[in-house]
Amino acid sequence: MIETTEIEGFAAVRLRAGELSATFVPGAGMLGISLRDGDDELLGARHGLDAYVHDARTMGIPLLHPWANRLSRDAFSVAGTDVRIADGAAGLHRDGNGLAIHGLVAGVPDWVVEEAGESAPAGDGAAGDSSAFSATLDFGARPDLLASFPFPHMLRLDVALGERGLRIATTLTATGDVPVPLAYGFHPYLQLAGVPREQWLVELPALERLELDERGIPTGTARPAPAESRPLAERSLDDAYDGVAPGAVFAVSAAGRRLEVHFEQGFPAAQVFAPPSEQLICFEPMTAPTDALVSGRALRLVAPGEQNVSAFAIVVPPLQSA
Repeated sequence: MIETTEIEGFAAVRLRAGELSATFVPGAGMLGISLRDGDDELLGARHGLDAYVHDARTMGIPLLHPWANRLSRDAFSVAGTDVRIADGAAGLHRDGNGLAIHGLVAGVPDWVVEEAGESAPAGDGAAGDSSAFSATLDFGARPDLLASFPFPHMLRLDVALGERGLRIATTLTATGDVPVPLAYGFHPYLQLAGVPREQWLVELPALERLELDERGIPTGTARPAPAESRPLAERSLDDAYDGVAPGAVFAVSAAGRRLEVHFEQGFPAAQVFAPPSEQLICFEPMTAPTDALVSGRALRLVAPGEQNVSAFAIVVPPLQSA
């Protein structure tokens, strides 16, 4: 089932399938603002919608585009195109070290809902009773955004909710005469409400862990990280990974509740984020490692006129008796 509603003055799309519901706000940067299993909210609201739209203070499931995480500097070159991000550029936000962070489209209102229906594309968690909708953003129609990322393209998000999960597929189409670098990602804030984070069990697949400098930028050194399953406990996580295999599963569980993020396709990099001051954890699907626009590490390009598709799913197994 699909319905439209209003949240803090924004039109929102709510999907329902079985006991699950998911709500997205196209006019606030296609932000996923809620994922519920019955009465349980599974996404962290953090500072709220207004803080996301006006200050890019992330929450829910934000799209980080055209780069995820940080850039080590404001000037770089990709495929013969020189880029310089100016202070005060449209959509630009900086971290505590002054580095450009999480792209340019937080809260951008230009998303257009294209399709809505009761059938969902195939994928993890999207089978059975399901509903879906699609929305597009013409990045190439925004000269103010192109000034900082001069690679015209169209984005399409296909959002599907099934009985046991939410799937988001992203199609990037290069609409100009230059190739478009793939460096975007998503930042799902997951929570196990009512259970202290110290009790959460975190499961990671085998990965390649990237060494980071004091600014959170990869140094160029990496080492194998075997699969792990251990309590979050008192740990503070903000770790970068490469070598994520298609279909890899990241998970958190406690007290009979389990949440899984499936990196279905097109997301070979990840960040795992769990600040000690908050009751949440993020398994962030990324199309390239942090700072790839500058370093060139594992950076892929979409040729003019071509498309690239990536997809991930948040799978919500049935709640078990603790």
